[in-house]
Amino acid sequence: MSQNISRRGFLKSSSVASMALFFSTSSTLFASSKDSLLGFKATLASSEDNVIVPDGYEAKVLVKWGDPLFKNALKFDEGKNITKEYAKNATKVFGDDNDGMQFYQLDGDKRALLVVNQEYVNPELMFKHNGLELSAQDVIYMQNSCGVTVLEIEQNDNSYQIKQDSPYNRRITALTPMVLTGPVKGDEAVKTANDEKGEFVLGTFNNCGCGKTPWGTYLTCEENFDDFFGSKDTKAQTSESFKRYGIKPKSVYGWEKFDDRFDFKINPNEPNRHGYIVEFDPYNPNFIPKKRTALGRFKHENAEVIIADDGRVVVYSGDDEVDEFVYKFVSSDKFNKDDLSKNADILDNGTLYVARFDGKNGEFKGKLTWLELTYGKNGLDKENGFKSQADILINVRLAATKLGATPMDRCEWIAAQPNSKAVYATFTNNKTRQTTDAANPREKNRYGQILKWEPKDGNHASSEFEWATFALAGNPAVKDGLYKGSSNITVENMFNSPDGLKFDKFGRLWIQTDGDYSNQKDYKGMGNNQMLCADPNTGEIRRFLTGPVACEITGLCFSEDSKTMFVGVQHPGEALKGSHWPEGGDKTPKSAVLVITKKDGGVIGA
Repeated sequence: MSQNISRRGFLKSSSVASMALFFSTSSTLFASSKDSLLGFKATLASSEDNVIVPDGYEAKVLVKWGDPLFKNALKFDEGKNITKEYAKNATKVFGDDNDGMQFYQLDGDKRALLVVNQEYVNPELMFKHNGLELSAQDVIYMQNSCGVTVLEIEQNDNSYQIKQDSPYNRRITALTPMVLTGPVKGDEAVKTANDEKGEFVLGTFNNCGCGKTPWGTYLTCEENFDDFFGSKDTKAQTSESFKRYGIKPKSVYGWEKFDDRFDFKINPNEPNRHGYIVEFDPYNPNFIPKKRTALGRFKHENAEVIIADDGRVVVYSGDDEVDEFVYKFVSSDKFNKDDLSKNADILDNGTLYVARFDGKNGEFKGKLTWLELTYGKNGLDKENGFKSQADILINVRLAATKLGATPMDRCEWIAAQPNSKAVYATFTNNKTRQTTDAANPREKNRYGQILKWEPKDGNHASSEFEWATFALAGNPAVKDGLYKGSSNITVENMFNSPDGLKFDKFGRLWIQTDGDYSNQKDYKGMGNNQMLCADPNTGEIRRFLTGPVACEITGLCFSEDSKTMFVGVQHPGEALKGSHWPEGGDKTPKSAVLVITKKDGGVIGA
């Protein structure tokens, strides 16, 4: 049977029998278990402008956009008067559009650091002019509102509060100095007039997902960096590389009009200095962030770090764009568990791989092979347009295509299952897909899916894996066939566009969504974006939380005792959709981090 088979042809083919096997409740994908990991009553879908959690739980706002990290910071100005002082003040407050985050315990059990990405900005909410009459001062305000926030939190009366003026509190922004490390450092393609050596970079932005290393550092992932680059020359020509990354003369945010660094015609190498995974030590407020170029340049979603059986460090990361790929980095050196400082630069040397998913349509499983992205191998040489390893890493999408990697339905977060060799990944949607394959079985995929994979020999550093589908999101209320979803998708738990993904230490799989919240037509009955929880042993999925109007639920971490959950609510009211969460009234809607606890003081989800 052809791999590029239409949905209609698929449903009429002999693979219907295998599809029925997968969608049956007796599918061999799930082990039989009498004891569910899910110990809460599911919430209903909601279109309310509010956060709803299960009975017995409580959700409070810990920190929201504009909240001061320091006592001398200015308060949020509902009048939105963006003066020079106010633009600078953005470095002293919690940034906009929080996304991935991690929890780092401090001495004792009452103090911790929360490290939170600030992905991008919403000009329509940020300015009185809704982003239509930008000034140079407005651009600085936006640049200072992106990046990452490090803040100390303290636990009092079973809840957490911000500790203002903590020496750990820090903002990393689009203007923060950082360094390039690894093979791309010093390459001609990253040298600029302001950095003739190609070693130093200003800033990080569009920080989406994240990662936490076993040696205690934080990884923040640069995703849609192309949104920030353009040119004052609206007819400026873009290279093949720029086109592949989506860079156009007109940017999304208009920074190029006031800051020449973001005008690719004036500074053609500046875009090559962004799109990486950035590492820093949250315990050291003087640490200069490092862009780890060996992990490749693409639209990173998150970075899942695993220590392989042979001791090497493995980092999984997806490229969040339609028909792009999934990647894996394997370090050259082994992890030193006895002296964590010895791992400080372990991510600078290693091998990057890209995934090829093989299998037969309708079987929802197959073979996963990791293809090596190394200069001089697999046709990645001068004859095929690649000058060096640095060139491959800068243009890794082009290199991965040359190797025959599988174009995927927008890989989002990747999460490793505890006490298991399995890794799960969300693929949020691909509404433009015209041809299908085993891992991406639906044309115009509106709903997304979750896949799992594991190495055949148990070693994540190896090249041969097996993959299977864990869930096909869908709408069984209005759709049939593949668009109905897999057997673990019902009218009670249906959702679209799975995005954030994380296991707790007990093995519960938490799923966050960033999809269509219209609650109409193909999405009827799904309500606002939400967070669900799955038992990977049985395949059961329950809805845990629903968010306010026009938000995305993204970012998730737990306290060490698993009795507190931190969850991100991003861009409520985007595109002026009418939310006033979390303050209500006529207040500006604000992205925020929630603290969720169980009223009886127990473990979240149990």
